[in-house]
Amino acid sequence: MLFKKADAPYLKDYSNVQSMMLKVIYALIPGSIAMFWFFGWGVLFNLAIAISVCLASEAMMLKFRRRPVEPALKDGSALVTACLLALALPPLAPWWLVAIASLFAIVVAKHLYGGLGFNPFNPAMVGYVVVLISFPREMTLWTPPLGVAGGWPSFTDAVAIVFGSGISTQALDAITMATPIDILKTHINMEHDIEYVRTHKVYGELFGPVTGVGWEWINGLYLAGGLWLIKQGVIDKRIPISFIISLVLISNFLSVLDYASYSSALFHTLSGGTMLAAFFIATDPVTASTTPRGRIIYGAGIAAIAYIIRNWGGYPDGIAFAVLLMNMAAPLLDQYTQPRTFGKSEAKS
Repeated sequence: MLFKKADAPYLKDYSNVQSMMLKVIYALIPGSIAMFWFFGWGVLFNLAIAISVCLASEAMMLKFRRRPVEPALKDGSALVTACLLALALPPLAPWWLVAIASLFAIVVAKHLYGGLGFNPFNPAMVGYVVVLISFPREMTLWTPPLGVAGGWPSFTDAVAIVFGSGISTQALDAITMATPIDILKTHINMEHDIEYVRTHKVYGELFGPVTGVGWEWINGLYLAGGLWLIKQGVIDKRIPISFIISLVLISNFLSVLDYASYSSALFHTLSGGTMLAAFFIATDPVTASTTPRGRIIYGAGIAAIAYIIRNWGGYPDGIAFAVLLMNMAAPLLDQYTQPRTFGKSEAKS
């Protein structure tokens, strides 16, 4: 019998950057639909603006660097960055804010360091932090979720706010509100307990049985998409598992000590961008730790820093800052958590 001859290596791996990025996009779809369902047209506007600016910026920088444009655009990395950034920004953020965040993500955080594979920081989180620090007021323009205070604005009102600023400040304040995490932090700093906020005549309707209205569904669908990515072998399970377990342990410990001032573990895991960060942001293969033990420490570090900022920091959610700080620590983690080389015993002290 004749066998087909082939050159080594004989085990073929047909995965590539494009297929991995497409799977990430597929996994984001359920959570994105839930975001649109609960927060309205602004979510779609954010996606359209971020994708357009990110792809245009990617093409511009590739031409400037004299690199082939078409293969890089087709790999899907800029598209994933755009989607993650758009889903993290408030639904009624003005178009120029989304454009600035997208430009910083691609031009500064990605290409000034050499492009895909060379960037030390997560591009989407760099863009997010730049506009969060620079334009704090615009970063609070969250619409009320479906079923709360009349729900999200109509299509025409959303267009006027996002693209034309054709609405007064008083009217804008009337149709926007802070996120549940931010509201709880503000009132706890005013020495109100959590039960007071949840039963408040204005803010009470914003909270469901566990967390803010709609956020359970959004985080649950991001969780489902993330588990699918693990099953597909796109991401490593250590980072999200370490992140979630660490966040649960820290929040549960403090809520047991003082349940009036610290939210439950379930509230923290199903609020804000927790699951989006755990499965889609923290697992970025370029900026995360690469060793098995390093990934566990990396995920736990993000959870700890995010929780500290959520409760005692000056920003409503600390996930972006936590990811960037642990991005800086990733090379050190990799250096000191290298697995033992096969065939060599552990060094004895």
